[in-house]
Order: sequence, then C-alpha cells, then structure tokens
Amino acid sequence: MTSRPPADGSIWHRTPQERAALGKAARSSVPRSSQAEFAPTEKRPDPVDVIEAQSARRVPELVPIRYGRMTESPFRFYRGAAAIMAGDLAGTPRSGITAQLCGDAHLLNFRLLASPERRLMFDINDFDETLPGPWEWDVKRLSASLVIAGRGNGFSVKERAGVVRATVRSYREWMREFASMGNLPVWYAQFEEQGVQSRFVQDMSARARGVWSDAVVKARTRDSLQAYRKLTHVVDGEVRIAPDPPLITPFQDLLPDAERGALEKQIRRLLERYSKTLQADRRFLLEQYRIVDMARKVVGVGSVGTRCWIALLLGRDGEDPLFLQAKEADESVLAPFVGAGRFRSQGERVVSGQRLMQATSDIFLGWERADGIDGRRRDFYVRQLRDWKGIAEPESMLPPGLQAFGEMCGASLARSHARSGDRIAIASYLGSGDVFDRALVTFAELYADQNERDHQALVDAVRTGRVTAAAA
Repeated sequence: MTSRPPADGSIWHRTPQERAALGKAARSSVPRSSQAEFAPTEKRPDPVDVIEAQSARRVPELVPIRYGRMTESPFRFYRGAAAIMAGDLAGTPRSGITAQLCGDAHLLNFRLLASPERRLMFDINDFDETLPGPWEWDVKRLSASLVIAGRGNGFSVKERAGVVRATVRSYREWMREFASMGNLPVWYAQFEEQGVQSRFVQDMSARARGVWSDAVVKARTRDSLQAYRKLTHVVDGEVRIAPDPPLITPFQDLLPDAERGALEKQIRRLLERYSKTLQADRRFLLEQYRIVDMARKVVGVGSVGTRCWIALLLGRDGEDPLFLQAKEADESVLAPFVGAGRFRSQGERVVSGQRLMQATSDIFLGWERADGIDGRRRDFYVRQLRDWKGIAEPESMLPPGLQAFGEMCGASLARSHARSGDRIAIASYLGSGDVFDRALVTFAELYADQNERDHQALVDAVRTGRVTAAAA
C-alpha cells in the first residue's frame, strides 16, 4: 500500500511508484511522439524584432558586433537566438514535469571546467537564462544545435539523425539510471575527466581521442596566470590590462577622467559587496587580493552588448594574479513563458541556478547589484574569467566525434535535471524505448530549418540597412 502525497503536492514526499505513475500518465496527455511537432504560427514574432528588443537594453556601440557575429553562420545565429527559441518552445507540447533549466543548452555551453579540488569536470557552463521550466526545452535546444552544427559540417540527414538519436538516448538512459539512485548519490554524481575518458572517449576514433587529449591539456593551461600573460602589459612600471578594442577596453580608454573615476569606484564597490555572497572561507581568500586594473570586455555571441567588466587583482606578488569577471544579468528569456522566478536579483537567479545544476561551481561565483554612471541599477554575477576551460570545436568534428560529444552532453544534462526535477517521473515518461529519441530527430530538423530562415532574415536586415553589423 502506498502512502498519500502531502497536501501541498510536493513531489519529494511521494513514493517512487507514485512519481513513476505521474510520468507514465503524462504520456497519455502528451504522447512522446508529439514532441516531434514544430509548426510556427502566423502570429510568430519577426525574429529581427525579438533580437532588436534585446539590443535596446544593451551598450549601443557594441550591438553591431552582436549582429556581425550572428550573421556569420546559422550556428552562430542560433547561439544568439535563445530568446527566439524560447518563444517557439512555449508553443510546443510539454509533459508538465519541470526541472531547473539552463535555458540555453546548445552544444558549446557544455565543456571542461575545473572543480575547487583542481579536477577537470565535464559540465554545463552558461546559466544566463536559467529558470525552472519544462525539461524538454533544454533537450530540444541541445538537439537542434547538433543538427545545425552538423549541417554546417556537411553531414548527411542520416548522419545528423544518428547524432541526435545517440544524444537523446544518452539523456534518457542516464535519467533512468539517476531515477534508480538515492538523493545523495544523485547529488554527488559528476563527470570527471577520467570518468568521461572511460565512458565516452575510449570508443572514439583515434583522431577524436587525440582531439580530446589535446583539449584536456589545453584546458589546464586556461587559468588566471595564462590570462595574465596574454591580457596584460607593463606601463610605467605598472601592470595594466592591454587594450584590444573593441573586445577589451581598459577604463582609461573607455571614458573621460571624471566618468572613468566614477565607474571605477562603482565597480570596486560592486566587487567589495559581492564578496558577501561567498562562503566565509572564500571571502577570506578574496580579501588577500587587491584590484590593480579594470576593463570592459565583449563576451560570447548571445551576450554581446551586455555590460561585462573584468578586473585584474594581484595577491602575494606580481606573479600571483586573479582575473574576475562581472557580467550583467538581465531577465531570463524564459521568464515571459514560465514566470520570473522567486529571486529579487537577476544575478542571484543566475548563481542559484548554476549552483543547482553544476556538479561543482567556481569558488568565486557570486552576485551583486550596482548603480551605473547612467543612474540605472543593474544586476551582475561575478566569477573567475578563466579557470581551466576546455571548449569544443564542432566545426572540426566528423560525425562519430560529434555523436560522442552529444552523448556526453546528454549525460551531463540528465544529471543536471535529475538534481532539480522529478527524475523518476521524467524517466518514466521517457521509458525504455526510443520513441522520444526519434521524435526529437524530427523536431531538431524542423527547427534547424526555422533557424536558417531566421538567420537569413537577419542577413537581409543587415543588407537593407535595417540593422548595422560590424566585424570583431
């Protein structure tokens, strides 16, 4: 005899049998095969309108760089089009089961990262759009990104289908494994570099294994010391961030003296106050560093134009650097469709979502709110600029390599969703067959078609002068 769920309907206090029944019941109302559906309506917003609405809140002189990057290829467009896809996903079938979403789970947002114990992990990286929502949305965004990348590499329809099926199968099978585990084992689960090597990489081709090994070696070199050697120079005997406009602009080159002084003061205050969101031991460590220079940095594709500051700090001596990045956190693109969430600060939303979804997070990850020199109050989250990051290069992958990478992404996404969502209900909905896998092959191809049309719309907007693009 099973126990009754609590009056508040909390999933966590229901029996595994009751949670599995919820997932199975969802198949009746939302068949797994229906997840293949995507058909834009006549009321679908103009994609360029959606992009321009985002750009209106960004630094004006940087917006052309965003358009320039997004017009380069359908894949680069997709990386900057999370807001467009959020609106599209809102009209697709959903099982009714939720989890904490990345919100922008394309394949380049999965990578090698460092744990505080100095071990390399494979995990999700970008959480600007994180909010609770339908778990299917992350899986669909990942699947479509693989098709778009595959098309860019000239893969056949059959090859692309194989990549997506393998990725979604990996998500489904790992979710079933997590559903059989207790709460603490799920929470402690992580994909360390050696585990990834044995579970995924050993079956790759010799070429793909070589690419993976190179990425592991390179990731361990991408830290604050490497950034220090690459991004700084000496001016009048003092270490300063080297200008690389428009991508990196030191404050002394960004504003007149009076305004620059005000901005420097505000960023220093931001970094001082943000430390209160860190654990006490990490705050103690941060206090041993002093700020020596600051600059504005252009980041990513989707984030171009948001305010992003980097600060060079020195510790024991001039060879003990720490680079911190304070990045503006705006409302999630998911918010109009799933609700704004419970946090007072967008920075706290990002950090909380990241800590919930990642196996381990940057020791200096925190948030703060700051007033700009324009008088507007904005939210920021802060983390290290570089901390052992290994980034995939999908344009160099052959079908077997992209498939293996997709399987790694699917496993990592399942682990993240299993921590925050009802893993038993999700696993029950997915089942042991490949119905959902095949459905997402169809969805991903349909959405890749839409993405190509949207990319062309932006290209046309640049050609006609509606928007201005710039290379950087």
